[in-house]
Parts: sequence; structure tokens; C-alpha cells
Amino acid sequence: MIVVHRPAGGGKTEALERHVLRPGEAIPDDALWIDLIEPTREEDRLVERHLSIEIPTREEMADIEPSEILYRENNARYMTARVLCNSDSETPKLIDVSFILTERTLVTVRYGEPRSFAMFAARAMKPGGCRPQPEAVLDGLIETIIDRAAEILAQIGARIDRLSQSIFENERLGTRRAASFRAALKSIGRKGDIISNVRESMVTVERLLLFLSASMPRPQKSKDFQAEWRTAVRDVQSIEEHATFLSNKLQFLLDATLGLVTIEQNDIIKLFSVVSVIFLPPTLVASIYGMNFQFMPELHWRFGYPFAIGLIVVAAVLPYVFFRWKRWL
Repeated sequence: MIVVHRPAGGGKTEALERHVLRPGEAIPDDALWIDLIEPTREEDRLVERHLSIEIPTREEMADIEPSEILYRENNARYMTARVLCNSDSETPKLIDVSFILTERTLVTVRYGEPRSFAMFAARAMKPGGCRPQPEAVLDGLIETIIDRAAEILAQIGARIDRLSQSIFENERLGTRRAASFRAALKSIGRKGDIISNVRESMVTVERLLLFLSASMPRPQKSKDFQAEWRTAVRDVQSIEEHATFLSNKLQFLLDATLGLVTIEQNDIIKLFSVVSVIFLPPTLVASIYGMNFQFMPELHWRFGYPFAIGLIVVAAVLPYVFFRWKRWL
């Protein structure tokens, strides 16, 4: 699918209007932002003919070599970053997004629906939402991706705080159960994946910004964008630091949860050990009087059976009282 954004009102207002290109329809000459969403090869060729550029394939976008994802060709800058997608679902993932910046148009190629793109498109269609320059569109997209990453980390931070309270409150109230610990470990794993994805995404965005700042010419019109991109780099670095902090906090929760699981297991083993010790003396008494010897004084004693029962009870109670006195139970 090809989505074309062009200046609204003939460029008299800082806003964009959105148009989904129909099959066989030509790309408008004043297109400022061409968004390729899971494009077919025919759609790629249409954009290539319109702008005299090459659209990278999905396999080329997934390359990890910097020279393959950050380069300049035919007066166009090709940049690929990884953007978080489906962050609100149970299966968040990273998708590769290519940004192709030409003198008159920005082209984006993506195989997914990151929420940051929808957020920027909605903002750009409002008055004052975006200047009619391809660099402004790119700057707005990157800014929205960074803001979305910060928002995701803020949500994860709040969830980690709630998870921490649930883990330690359950410990304090004595409501520890294997199911709650299992759920906590799964929750820690999911949050760790999202934090890792955010950090990986910000690393690629930072590389994109550094390449963009280094490769852009220095005329007066790009001076403001250079300053904005430097600010964006600082924002990315602060997000990476925040992600590191949350990762450390999550690691602490993981260690604490595993420690509580170990304590729970030790309590169970201790309980079985104490019960075994408590029943050991009564078992010894019962074993003695269960022996089949001919001459046993208590066999012909009238009170022999009550005496044996009482001795068994006393032998069980004394270890229990001792353990309670030592606070082992």
C-alpha cells in the first residue's frame, strides 16, 4: 500500500493531507512523504520511477552491516532503523523501517504498523503539525519514535513498581504460592523483552541521527534541523540510560523472586525434616514394643498398653515443644 502525504492547502499552512494511492494512480508531484506499507514489487517500481531512486528489499533492510543500512546514493540518503511494534500486546516485536531522504520527498518503507507512525500522521494533519519540508517530516517521525519509546519505558516502569509491590507484599502477608511466583517470573521476562527491544531500537535511531547529521550539507536552511537532531541524540541517550536503570531494577526483582522461591523451598524441606524428627522417637518406641520376643516384662503387665501409648505420645510431644522453644517452627 502507498500512502501519500502532501502539503495541505497548497503549502500555505504547516499541515499535511493524507491520501491512499489507488491501483494505477500516479504519485502527485507535490508528494512530501510517501509511506510504503508492505509494498509489492510493482509499488516499489512506481516510487522508483517517480523519484529515480532504488527501494531496498525487505532482506536488504534486515542487514546488520552499517554500510548496507546507512549510506548515500544518487543524492539520496538511505537510513534503516528498528522500531518497536505491537508494544501493547503480549508479543511485542521490532520491525525494520527504511527512511529515504531526497531533496523534495521523504520515503518510508515498513512491514508493520508501529504506533509512532500513526501518532505522527495524526499530528501532521493538524494546523502547525509539520513544516512542508522532507527534513521536517523525518525530524517529526524520529521525534515521535523517541517519544513513543519514552512512553513505553514509563509504562514499563509503572508496571515494574506494581510488580515489586505485589512480590514483597505477598511475602510480608505470607501469601506466597508457587503460582504467584511463576506469574511474577513470566511478567519479569516479558518486561525484560520490551526493555531490550526499546534499547535496541534507540541504538539504531542514534546511529541514524549521527549519520544524518554528518551527511547533511550545512546551508542555512538545515541549520535548525542540525540543532534538533543533536537534541534528539541527547534524548535517545537519556532513554538508553533509563532503559539500563529499568533493566537493573528488573534484575533485582528477578534475583529477589528467585530468592523467595528458594526460601519457600527451604521452608518446605525444613517442615518435612522437623516432622520426620518429631515422629522418629515415637516410631522407635513402637518398634521396640513390636518386637516378637518371648520374655518382655510389659507383655503381661496390665497397664503395659496404656504405658506404651503414653510413652509414644510423650516422645512425640517433647521434640515438638523443643522445636517451638527454639523457634524452628
